[in-house]
Amino acid sequence: MSGAPTRLTVLVADDNPADRMILGRLVERLGHQVCLAENGQVAVEAFARSQPDIVLLDALMPVMDGFEAARLIKQQAGEDLVPIIFLTSLTETDALVQCLQAGGDDFLTKPYNPVILDAKISAFRRMREMHQTLQAQRDVIAAQHASLVQDQELAKIIFDRVAHSGALNHSSLRYLQSPYAMFNGDILLAANRPSGEMHLLLGDFTGHGLPAAIGAMPLAEVFYAMTAKGFSLRDILVELNNKLATILPVGIFCCAVLIEVNPAKGLVEVWNGGLPEVMILGCAAELLRSIPSTHLPLGVASRERFNPEPVVMVMRPGERLLCWTDGVIESRNQAGQQFGEAGVHEVLDTYIGHPAKVFDGLLNALELFHGSPEDDVSLLQVVMPESEARSVARPASTPVLEPAQDWRLSYTYRAASIREQNPLPFLLARLLEIPGLRPQAGALFTVLSELYSNALEHGLLQLDSAWKQDSDGFALYYQERGERLRTLTEGWIRVTLNHHPTASGGMLQIECEDSGAGFDPACAAADYAGRGLALVTALAEDVEVDGVGSRVRVAFSW
Repeated sequence: MSGAPTRLTVLVADDNPADRMILGRLVERLGHQVCLAENGQVAVEAFARSQPDIVLLDALMPVMDGFEAARLIKQQAGEDLVPIIFLTSLTETDALVQCLQAGGDDFLTKPYNPVILDAKISAFRRMREMHQTLQAQRDVIAAQHASLVQDQELAKIIFDRVAHSGALNHSSLRYLQSPYAMFNGDILLAANRPSGEMHLLLGDFTGHGLPAAIGAMPLAEVFYAMTAKGFSLRDILVELNNKLATILPVGIFCCAVLIEVNPAKGLVEVWNGGLPEVMILGCAAELLRSIPSTHLPLGVASRERFNPEPVVMVMRPGERLLCWTDGVIESRNQAGQQFGEAGVHEVLDTYIGHPAKVFDGLLNALELFHGSPEDDVSLLQVVMPESEARSVARPASTPVLEPAQDWRLSYTYRAASIREQNPLPFLLARLLEIPGLRPQAGALFTVLSELYSNALEHGLLQLDSAWKQDSDGFALYYQERGERLRTLTEGWIRVTLNHHPTASGGMLQIECEDSGAGFDPACAAADYAGRGLALVTALAEDVEVDGVGSRVRVAFSW
């Protein structure tokens, strides 16, 4: 049951004292409070002083007419709804229109009818109450929105610091990320392995904004951590897929391209799961190869069905890789046409012979297309740098901050383990528990990698180093390596770490032995790009190889 009607304050402005008194008495009998004014100027002053709920305003008054008074009252009211009912005997259409244009909401003609007056006041009271309710709800929504935006801005700062903490400032990279909302459902990550290769990830989560960006945090955490520990692209892909399949709800997944750039070997590995084709351009910006999506997106397939094998290709210095998310080709112009893959190919054809202009040309073409983004837009260019000569100087020793440790560990990896996992990050983590060895992490990882690779590739898989004399040979070599590794059923590799303290710090011995027939150490020492045992000899203090090459022992001192 509703309560009694709200008592209103009504301003009555009329220059005729009799009319003013009659109308005032009528309003009082309806149960409302009355404020009287004899002209427009007094009415404006009374409104500022009393803040009435409804104004009854005569159109024609001395000093200031009702039209000017109405404009000033509406100006003072601002966003509040203050109905103005004009009191008039005017009947001409132009005069009535002038009342509405001045801010009037209704008319009341003379002589006044008490029933009609009561009905109009009641109607405007309901409108005013509804307006006040909407204002209050709007203010609540605005406050909640402001709080949400503040929370999202704080979360975005944290997200950007996590997602952009890698090697995106490298001189060989150029990229664009344009979010559809505050949060970008696209993610771009770059990081360097301890052995020098660069890993890149361009991903596009389903949707956009905060829901799409949530999955990027665990994705970045796994990517950076595993790359820093030296895991291969295949190992990282398996872990990323398992992580997202575990945490993401059904229907949310990440289309992605993962890339490993290896300037020392002149190779690039590309895994495409659900993104548009990746393009490899020659030194003159001519299209050399396209790598379409041949895998399911991350977070879709089970561990047993997931395929982490990338495409391995030769990529020479000055050649460039281009990849992008769906937002590039799905941009629409005012006619509703998509930019599409045809638009990308048209731009590439335009800049053949001008490779340095390809990236900017593609950005300009998207802008001139007057595109309306349907999704987050990300674009990445990678230029293969010249192979840098690796420094072979051993890091300077550091002061001993903790007592050196005396221990010996030995790990034997059999065929099944060798096929399925990479032991190098695990071994490096054990070594870096020694404070004095941490400054030498890069050299240690390189030595471990070379020793393990020699044992696996030349000892167990019996691959020929003669293939690795140029980039084309390297690509063939790694293709054969993958095929032989998948069919490996016998053999083992044993890695022994032997550390003991010395007067000045400590001595670490690494021994790598395999069950294969051995290899020619002289051939391995002259490996392509200055790697192999030649690099190990330069980085370690002492290297000892047995006669058939199935056992190699190196020593570090710190």
